[in-house]
Amino acid sequence: MSVAGIVVTHGPDPDLECCLAALGPQVDELVVVANPPAPTVDAELIVNARPLGFAANANRGIAATTASLVVVANPDTQARPDAVGLLREFAETHPRAGVVGPQLQFPGGSWQPSRRRFPTVTGTLVRRTPLRKVLRPETRQVDHYQLDERPTEPVQADWMLAAFLLLRREMLAELGGFDPGFRLYGEDIDLCYRAAKAGWERWYVPEAIVTHTHAAVTDRRFFTRRTWWHWRGIWRFVRKHPERLRAL
Repeated sequence: MSVAGIVVTHGPDPDLECCLAALGPQVDELVVVANPPAPTVDAELIVNARPLGFAANANRGIAATTASLVVVANPDTQARPDAVGLLREFAETHPRAGVVGPQLQFPGGSWQPSRRRFPTVTGTLVRRTPLRKVLRPETRQVDHYQLDERPTEPVQADWMLAAFLLLRREMLAELGGFDPGFRLYGEDIDLCYRAAKAGWERWYVPEAIVTHTHAAVTDRRFFTRRTWWHWRGIWRFVRKHPERLRAL
């Protein structure tokens, strides 16, 4: 199965060149979708007339490619040389795998918890308000972050961070792609939730390894533009899927 690589960037990024150098040799098509100003890249470049969110940019890249599998990546990721091949091989042998994610690692090589449970109301309040300073969700919400589980074999997941995901085009066509109503944050949860409801599997494949810098701005600061986008994403997800309000 052919694979397209789509890198979404929201402005100048010092990691973009390394990201493309690692991803380019592993894919059959390579597209960068950028908010202005336009970067200089060795790939097909799509530059928006005005800034768009991650979901809308990912959809533009998906529409510009034809491969049956699509890797959507952040510019602060760097895939090991065999990462995409391992994800592709897994997708080829699991026809209902609509979303396949690698093991993410921090630049120093430590494990990054990218496989998550679908959010609950109380868990979200703890993670996205000043309560996190007191209750420390990264240690108390072990189940959400699945901190007790570090599988060495492929396992199914509720959802995974969209920093680097391999997606099946057939699934994207059925679901209508990412929801562009999400500006930034929440679009990965929403896509995986809709995939689950439609019977598509989401798999975590730890043998495939990708380094992810992961700035995690909203985990450190509460009153920023990104924090507002995060809460808008949460509100949109709840409006679309009100049954999640019963998940306390």
